[in-house]
Amino acid sequence: MQVTALVWVITAVVILGLFVFDFFAHVRTPHDPSFKESGFWSAVYISIALLFGLFVAWQWGGVYAGEYYAGFVTEKALSVDNLFIFLIIMTTFAVPRIYQQKVLLIGIVLALVMRGAFIAVGAAAINAFSWVFYLFGAFLIYTAVNLLRESGHEAEHEEKRDSRIVVLAKRFLPTTDHYDGDKLITKIDGKRVVTPLLLALLAIGFADLLFALDSIPAIYGLTQEPYLVFTANAFALMGLRQLYFLIGGLLDRLVYLSYGLSAILAFIGVKLVLHALHENTLPFINGGEHVSVPEISTVLSLSVIIGILTIATVASLIRTRNRDKAEQ
Repeated sequence: MQVTALVWVITAVVILGLFVFDFFAHVRTPHDPSFKESGFWSAVYISIALLFGLFVAWQWGGVYAGEYYAGFVTEKALSVDNLFIFLIIMTTFAVPRIYQQKVLLIGIVLALVMRGAFIAVGAAAINAFSWVFYLFGAFLIYTAVNLLRESGHEAEHEEKRDSRIVVLAKRFLPTTDHYDGDKLITKIDGKRVVTPLLLALLAIGFADLLFALDSIPAIYGLTQEPYLVFTANAFALMGLRQLYFLIGGLLDRLVYLSYGLSAILAFIGVKLVLHALHENTLPFINGGEHVSVPEISTVLSLSVIIGILTIATVASLIRTRNRDKAEQ
């Protein structure tokens, strides 16, 4: 897949332009977005992401388009799970709803910047060392097991992380417990102090860093093209703010989402290990020769990912519906 520098620049400018538009059109003036507004713009950004896949198919072929769609669906699913953590952070810091948009948008931009750095490092490592796929695969399987263990206890783990971040921030920064509109820094008695809004932003930024550690190896298990990895991440993050307000009330109903994501990460981890064996150059494995193992195709990967997400979502809704009936 040949991607020119001009295509990279145009893509980056368009993505940056969409975020700037989002800020000036929706975030600059604090307000509580309606369900209609959130639904409309969520649909717009998802449509843009799907149309971009058609552009990839037109320019580079259906195989790369399939890799992009598989990466986008995976990253979007992981992003939905991240929304639950964002909700916990907003609740922990008691961020007023009209100011949550600003925190989310800045946090999403920070996430994209950090993921861009991880993507560059991952691409360089893959080009230099094929055995990196072993590390990525093992890490994803390890992450899947941890996610399975934490299922149902996400709030407890996130609250512990948030409290550590707050203690660390307050140790080095003058802070206040009171909000001053949507300001991140304000003045009290002539001294500049950090508001809880900035503390919430720091917590979200740290959470985004942890999410990047999971998501980048996962998508490299579906495509080794840095351009597709970057665009799939960018379009998955785009519209995440609107999605937060759209499905915030439904997050507690997706009780099996973590199990589904755990299965997806484990599946991609196994796929990466198989790919590493197929490209093996390590001397202590099969004498440094490639190992003849089956490789999982992009079509199969996309089918498995969509299938797992569908089962997890349907099972979650059935479970919560039965729970609601029992409580009535």
